[in-house]
Amino acid sequence: MSDTHALGGRGAVAPARPVPAPRRPRFRGLDLSRTRRFASSAVILLLWQGASMAGLIAPRTLAAPTTIVATAWELVLSGELPHHLLVSLGRVATGLSIGVSSGVALALIAGLSRRGEEIVDAPMQMLRTLPFLALVPLFILWFGIGETPKIALVSLGSAFPVYLTLFAGIRGTDPKLMEAGRVFGLDRAGLIRHVVLPGALPSGLVGLRYALGSALLSLVIAEQINATAGIGFLINDARDFLRTDVIVVGLLVYALLGLGADALVRGFERRALAWRPNLIKG
Repeated sequence: MSDTHALGGRGAVAPARPVPAPRRPRFRGLDLSRTRRFASSAVILLLWQGASMAGLIAPRTLAAPTTIVATAWELVLSGELPHHLLVSLGRVATGLSIGVSSGVALALIAGLSRRGEEIVDAPMQMLRTLPFLALVPLFILWFGIGETPKIALVSLGSAFPVYLTLFAGIRGTDPKLMEAGRVFGLDRAGLIRHVVLPGALPSGLVGLRYALGSALLSLVIAEQINATAGIGFLINDARDFLRTDVIVVGLLVYALLGLGADALVRGFERRALAWRPNLIKG
């Protein structure tokens, strides 16, 4: 039998084998990409520690990493850091709940109704252009120097990202999906429930992630307003005594809060958007 017959006929071409995807280089089971990321951070810390020990970086300018770790451990053991952390968590949780719920409600009103858009969208677009941190003096005049202006700042900072992204997601619903829903007999309420809101959920979750960052930024400023507890108070008190180690500990707490909140939203996103075929998992 000739070669062409062996391949299934005259002029037949053997099917090409799929080219395997390139793999990350590994060395004895280690992922070199992750190793390099860890190594670069370790080198920065070692350089920082070495410069501090050599006297190139004064403690009043920036404390050494070992000093920061020791200070954080002392604050945890004394209960001072957990106390201030719980106060800050309470403020950001209350402000986020108010801001996110307000942003969602206003986005639904403006996104699902033309009349609602005419009433709600224009004021929201004007307010979002204002630097909300510049409203601190006005909030103090309105609400005093207690907890109310702090929570109001966090609420305001978290409401706009949720409103903007969710409104855009609602209005960006694919018309073909709407038409398919009508073909299957869905009324307006059914379209909103089964087509519009699931389609707008990815945008809303992106807005929630932005809202978390804005809420923490607002919390940093809010805790400068005559606070007697909280991570911001801890940082201010350390500034007065030139304790850069305590200041860095407070900043690390803010950073960890942001990373933890973003990780929670990502985890919820993986579960809530499991129906999306293009969702990147892992």
